[in-house]
Amino acid sequence: MRLDPHVRFVAGAAAALFAMALLLANVGVPEYSHRVHPVALRGTAGLPWAFAFNLLAFVLPGVLLAIAGVSLRNGLTCRGWPARIGIVLAQLSALAFAAQGLLPLDPSDADSRPSRLHVMTWMLWWIAFVPGALLLAAGARRGIGFALCSLAIGVLVPVIAVLAPIGSWVGLAQRFAFALWFGWWLLAAWRLTCISASSPGSSTTARR
Repeated sequence: MRLDPHVRFVAGAAAALFAMALLLANVGVPEYSHRVHPVALRGTAGLPWAFAFNLLAFVLPGVLLAIAGVSLRNGLTCRGWPARIGIVLAQLSALAFAAQGLLPLDPSDADSRPSRLHVMTWMLWWIAFVPGALLLAAGARRGIGFALCSLAIGVLVPVIAVLAPIGSWVGLAQRFAFALWFGWWLLAAWRLTCISASSPGSSTTARR
C-alpha cells in the first residue's frame, strides 16, 4: 500500500511558509537584515508582527513537518530500527524548530530564561537532526543518491549553522543551514513515500 501522497504537499507547504516569512520579514522593521541578523531575531517580543512572524517561520512549518514525519515513519516499518529511529529524531528536530517560535529571544537580556530556552531549542533542532539524517542515510535503503544527500546535509547543517565563523555573513549562513534542512525534508517526502509500495510483502497490484 502506498503512503499518503499528501505528505509531499505538507512538506512543500512547510518550506513555503518559511520562505514567505523571510520575504515579509522587513515589514514594520526595515532595518532587519537577512545578511547580518539571525532569523529568530525578527520574532523578538515587542517588534511589529513578531507573533505572526514566529507563527509563519517556525511554529507552523515545524508542526507540519512533524506531522509529515508520521506518514514517513509508517513507511519505514520494514526497514529496521536505524531508519525508524532516524525519522523519529527528524520529527524531534521539527518539533524543536517549532518551539523556537514559541520561545522568542529576549535581546535585552541574553541570560534571561526565555533566551536560554530559545537557544536550547535551537541546539536541539540540529542535535536531533544530525543523527536522524545519518541513520536514515544508512537504513532507509532508498538508493545511493538519497543516502549521499542525507549524509551530506547531516554533516553540513551543524557546520554551517554552528561552526561557521561569526562575521558579516552570519545571517546568510544560518539561512543556508535552514534551507538545507527544509531541502532534506522535501527530499525525504519524495523518496520515502515510495517505500511501502516496494517493500517486502506488497502485492503485485500495489506495485503496478
